[in-house]
Amino acid sequence: MKKIVCIGDSITYGFPYGEEASWTRMLAEATGFLVINRGINGNTTGDMLDRFSRDVLAYNPDYVIIMGGANDIAWRESIDRITWNLEEMVNLAAGHGIKVIFGLPTPFSYQEFEARLARVRNWMIKHAAEKDLQTIDFYGAFFNDQGDLLEDLLLDEAHPTREGYRRMFEAIPLSIFV
Repeated sequence: MKKIVCIGDSITYGFPYGEEASWTRMLAEATGFLVINRGINGNTTGDMLDRFSRDVLAYNPDYVIIMGGANDIAWRESIDRITWNLEEMVNLAAGHGIKVIFGLPTPFSYQEFEARLARVRNWMIKHAAEKDLQTIDFYGAFFNDQGDLLEDLLLDEAHPTREGYRRMFEAIPLSIFV
């Protein structure tokens, strides 16, 4: 059975509903894979890096889905520090033969934060292309065909509704787990 660890913040965890409403739970149910939700509310990429050994490497997964950066932006961490943390997680996973998948962070409706988070997303896309990594466009799940943000999918300026979490799951191309 394939094993996937999902490391991130509250949006990986499934806040405010809990893991039962998370996209990770839907992924497990749809695939039959062992999907381990290691989302922790309020975590930054630095927090994720600090716990990467015990929360990812210790499980010896086939895949790790890394999604973070929103809390870093809210705490005004530098883009360089955020991308360094992400790259360190990629390197740790690669050193243990774990396939890395970036989850592109979901949108902020607060424009200043969104502009900075867009830089993180762009780095993730570029880095994934350079390192032959997969990405999941969780960000795009929150827009209609005309490119308008579907604000009814957000409870507040950042956290998805139950429907938002369902749309995140639907954004996952299951073919990446082959």
